[in-house]
Amino acid sequence: MMELKRSSSGQSKFRSINSIILKFPRFKEGLKEIKGVFEQFDEDSNGTIDRDELKKCVKKLQFHVKEEEIDDLFDSCDVDEKEGIQFNEFIVLLCLLYLVMDSSSSSNNTSKIGSPELEATFNTIVEAFLFLDKGGDGKLHKKDVIKVLNDECPSEKSPSHVTRTRFKEMDWDRSGNVSFRQFLFAFLDWVGIDIDDENHMTKR
Repeated sequence: MMELKRSSSGQSKFRSINSIILKFPRFKEGLKEIKGVFEQFDEDSNGTIDRDELKKCVKKLQFHVKEEEIDDLFDSCDVDEKEGIQFNEFIVLLCLLYLVMDSSSSSNNTSKIGSPELEATFNTIVEAFLFLDKGGDGKLHKKDVIKVLNDECPSEKSPSHVTRTRFKEMDWDRSGNVSFRQFLFAFLDWVGIDIDDENHMTKR
């Protein structure tokens, strides 16, 4: 999935970790729109989106994906396995759905979902991932990430303990490799999107 995205969009526009951080206010604005969508389709107001609510949401947002793809991503993003998608999980799921749909699209010139604002937000998140994925294999590797954060822009070099901490926040299973899904969850914590559920860190 990520390799296809790289081939269609070229190299990341980001040149340093600070250039990504400077985008955080814009990320927050884009994610606020997702919060409104989440609340709209959380029909029973229990703080989670179930499978039926999710499928209604996907249809409304004009994500043209197969039902089995929705079910697969629901299972992948329901990290606490409670058959309900919390807000942070919902953001990750929508972004992954966007990538699934984008990779199978034959046109790069038209909006692929019903919200250009959400599409721009997802594209920028992908650019942030590509900045760190120097190997282009869809995984972030510890050695490469630390090198990128320290060497990409020497004038903005991060302290070594900061880069190690950032990687640990992404690498839940301590495997030394980080998937795009893991990156997304950590990225949302870095941006600081408001999440009402105090238990949103159950993935850790």
